[in-house]
Amino acid sequence: MLESLAAALNGSSFALWAARDPFAYPLANMVHVLGLALLLGPVLLMDLKLLGAFPDLPAAPFVRAVRPFAVAGLVLLLLSGPVLFAADAVALAGSGSFRLKLVLVILGLANALAFARVDAGRPLRPVAQAMAVASMVLWTGAAIAGRWIAYAG
Repeated sequence: MLESLAAALNGSSFALWAARDPFAYPLANMVHVLGLALLLGPVLLMDLKLLGAFPDLPAAPFVRAVRPFAVAGLVLLLLSGPVLFAADAVALAGSGSFRLKLVLVILGLANALAFARVDAGRPLRPVAQAMAVASMVLWTGAAIAGRWIAYAG
């Protein structure tokens, strides 16, 4: 499926713009890095809070304060990612690191959505802690896999 998407995208005006415009790829890359920082920092802080860090800070206001940054980061990643993919779609579609990154992102999003549903029902602490650990592993793993694309393909 990913190869089909890459083949369809290859040679499109969007892909040509992403690959050839002198500003498109560098700007998308900078936005992607900013999005990663805005997502990963707050997510790790919220996960650490669930694991017992920052005991003097009430959980609800803490989450309300940092969650908008994580959401903004995710939006920036979702906007810049397609530009980066389009610039070299065929090569990325064949990259094991890129595929791993996609799997980890999908699992990270699924974990976040599941936690939002469990959170509404006041989860048992061990469930919340397991989901926090999974979140930390998945999002950090996605960031590492994304950086690894440049080195291992």
